[in-house]
Order: sequence, then structure tokens, then C-alpha cells
Amino acid sequence: MNAVTTNDQGFELRPMTAQDAPAILAFAAALPIADLLFLQRDIRVEKVVAAWIRQTESGLIRSHLAFANGELIGCAALVRDALSWSPHVAEIRIVVSRDHRRIGVGRQLAEQAFALALADGTEKLVVSILPEQRGAIALFEEMGFRAEAMLRDHVRDADGVKHDLAILSIDLLRQGAQHVAYGRG
Repeated sequence: MNAVTTNDQGFELRPMTAQDAPAILAFAAALPIADLLFLQRDIRVEKVVAAWIRQTESGLIRSHLAFANGELIGCAALVRDALSWSPHVAEIRIVVSRDHRRIGVGRQLAEQAFALALADGTEKLVVSILPEQRGAIALFEEMGFRAEAMLRDHVRDADGVKHDLAILSIDLLRQGAQHVAYGRG
């Protein structure tokens, strides 16, 4: 575990394990659906979480969790498919509970994923965000990500309402060394 204190609030970051499945399911069940729409899969579903854990254990996905007082408050995944046409690209997926936003949890999870990507030799990072998640967009822009695309009506929630999806990216070959030089990686 890595103890972190930001804005006078402490939490712990650590890699995800199989024992975290119940905590992940409880965490996801408490989130509004809008907080999950940018993810590729619905992490409220047990078989989805089981698959995520298997992929993390096998090294296909690098996942970290944030806990405060024993409660899961955030999770991050760095997803890279070495067998795809884009093996040099990884995607960051981060979710933080509403009660723990704006205290640095998302930033710490993002920085952890960024550092893992640099260490893995990833050349490009992408993140998908709903446009109304302005805080998350600002965080990634501060890290050097830039808007790359807006996918109109790309995701559909449980009520059938369609939502746009913003895609931001960063070229690690160009900006990664600079990121590390400034102590952010």
C-alpha cells in the first residue's frame, strides 16, 4: 500500500487483487450510471469484474485501487492490447466516488497509470470522458492530454438516453520525458 495525503485527507493506493471483487461491486453499485458510461464494460456486473480481475492478474490490464478507512473510493485501469493494431497505445480508465472528488484521488490514480505507461514503453495514452465531466477533463489537460475527438451519441445509458464521449490523448514520446522532468510522472 502507498499512503497518500492530499488536501489534508489520507487514502491508500495499491494494486487490485482478486479479494477486491466485493469492494469493487459495492463501489460501482453506489455510483450514478453517468459515472460509468465511459467505461467499455459495466463494472456493476459480477462476471465483468471477475474478467477484469483475471486480466489484471495476467498482466493484460494494470489496475490500482484507492481506499480511505477501508472503503474503496476510486479505481484506475491502464488497458493496452499488445495483439491489436495499436499495441503502442494504452487507455486510462478512472472512476472516483462522488464524495471523494476534488481531493486528489483521481490525480493520484492518473499519475500512477501514467507512470506505469511510461515504464511499459507505451507511446500514446488515451482517455474517454463524458463532456460534462469537466473536472476530469481539466485534470487530464493539466497532465498534457489534448482533445482528439468528440463521438456524438456514442454511449447509451440504461434509460436509452444517448451521450457524447470526448477522447483526449497524449503522445508520450513527445511529452512523457517532459512530464517526468517536471516531477509529475
